[in-house]
Amino acid sequence: MANRTVIPFGPQHPVLPEPIHLDLVMEDETVVEAIPSFGFIHRGLEKLAEKKDFTEFTFVAERICGICSYTHGHGYCEAIEAVLGLQVPPRARFLRTMWGELSRIHSHMMWLGLLADAFGFENLFMGCWRLREGVLDVIEETTGGRVIFGAAKVGGCRRDVTPDLLSRIPAQLDAVEKQLHDITDVFRDDYSVRQRLCGVGVLSGKEAFDLGAVGPMMRASGLAVDTRREGYAAYGELQFEPVVEKDGDCWARTMVRIREIYQSFDLIRQIIPKVPGGPVDTKVVGSPNGEYFSRLEQPRGEVIYYVKGSGKKTLDRFRVRTPTFANIPPLLKMLQGCQLADVPVIVLTIDPCISCAER
Repeated sequence: MANRTVIPFGPQHPVLPEPIHLDLVMEDETVVEAIPSFGFIHRGLEKLAEKKDFTEFTFVAERICGICSYTHGHGYCEAIEAVLGLQVPPRARFLRTMWGELSRIHSHMMWLGLLADAFGFENLFMGCWRLREGVLDVIEETTGGRVIFGAAKVGGCRRDVTPDLLSRIPAQLDAVEKQLHDITDVFRDDYSVRQRLCGVGVLSGKEAFDLGAVGPMMRASGLAVDTRREGYAAYGELQFEPVVEKDGDCWARTMVRIREIYQSFDLIRQIIPKVPGGPVDTKVVGSPNGEYFSRLEQPRGEVIYYVKGSGKKTLDRFRVRTPTFANIPPLLKMLQGCQLADVPVIVLTIDPCISCAER
């Protein structure tokens, strides 16, 4: 039997964008077991719900994570609106959906760059992030922010988008998409990229289901599960199918996210002609008295928000089940039997967001 050693991986590591900490039990260069450790950046954001006015808490919810910020705010608002019985204006529903897809594009493009950095392709990394700036420009024009949007509010949207600005968005995104093909072709066709991704970190469909994987992790293992198909916001009025790959390896997870970028471009093109006129918010009357679960599809996967109120201006309970938290058990399964050199790549392919996981 080979000698076993324990190697700490993280919370600080040159290729990790997030402070994830794993103790890797090794036999020579092979990982036998991965033991996670959490709590390095716990901030107590859920506890703040007991102290902040429920309308102001949207700003706190958005700061659960920077990259996922818009969906956190949107999901919180949907839960509160359900408890209050508020009907969000149609224009607000479509604008929320557009911003959700812009958030997905910029998150996936950022992740592509980080993945390239993980296996040493610095030029690809810089190319992804350079193009992402074009998407952030659109977000800044429509919301005033580049990463933290501040666009969602209980009852609708905090700001409107003029018809002239809406009409310019497709051309701006077309320019980004045209250049993006050159970069994604490298991920698809380059020999060195395929060598680092194909057959690495395999997760079967049964393992993904049994271990509770969500988002691109689950869809890359052949399971067509996408919370957007439930029809929240304006998704029920759009035409799309979940993006699915069959192989369940790092390559498949990369392809799912690449294809979802192009799918999001298409969804925004569907949304803009359908945005109706009218107000973007409705008056909020009363305080939450009841409880509700809302479910949304973050770029990383399904996220669940739970709110509970008793008629006061502050909530009794706010709880978030984030996709990274759900994807940790599948990650530990994928790491078993892999080589030490593949650990950073496998960890990156779950698109970890420890800020989300440690509220």
